[in-house]
Amino acid sequence: MPPDPPAAGTPRPRHHSPLAPGPTLRDVAALAGVSTGTVSNVLNRPETVRETTRTRVEKAIAEVGFVRSAGTTREAAHWRRSGHAQWIFTPAATGWYPKKAPAEAHPVPVTGGPFPGAPVRGRNASGRAEACWVPIKDRLPRHGLRHGHRTLMEELGTPKVLMDERMGHEDGSVGARYSHVTDSMRATLMEQLTEVWHASLADRLALHPRSPVPVLDRLLQEFAQAA
Repeated sequence: MPPDPPAAGTPRPRHHSPLAPGPTLRDVAALAGVSTGTVSNVLNRPETVRETTRTRVEKAIAEVGFVRSAGTTREAAHWRRSGHAQWIFTPAATGWYPKKAPAEAHPVPVTGGPFPGAPVRGRNASGRAEACWVPIKDRLPRHGLRHGHRTLMEELGTPKVLMDERMGHEDGSVGARYSHVTDSMRATLMEQLTEVWHASLADRLALHPRSPVPVLDRLLQEFAQAA
């Protein structure tokens, strides 16, 4: 016998999966000033999109925190939406907290020591602070670090196939099908990045031998002892 029909007023069951929360392709497209089809091409066929447009879309993806649906088995190449960019990364890079009602944008109030000072939080933070940070790189977004890392690898002569793998990019060209990452490629890149890392520690050590950040302080002391 067929099942009884649903009672009047009973909502029909949904036959589609609920949408994952968070920003959508439409949000990315609106921010980048392109169509959703262009955003899709950047995600799936980046080689078909002009570099200037692709860069603009990738920046929008990072700014809104867009990630692909949870059904994918791959990790997203970009950060998820969080307060990290607004309240940690941006203040550290620019020296300013962003505007958030009712407070206007303002310099990060910090203690005078130990170098480079620690942010002062809580009531009357600006009145209790002894200094404020100056910009390291004004208007630097988190996505700018990806551009910087890619540029560094190009300067190091890293093979494109390894750069794409490391950046989470896909190259759908015919030529890319015949290019493969090898263990020796990875080993060479790791050696080069280790040299860059040691150089950055040396530069930081020249500024000041200690840091209020425990992990960096330990690294600086170990590096100084080994030098």
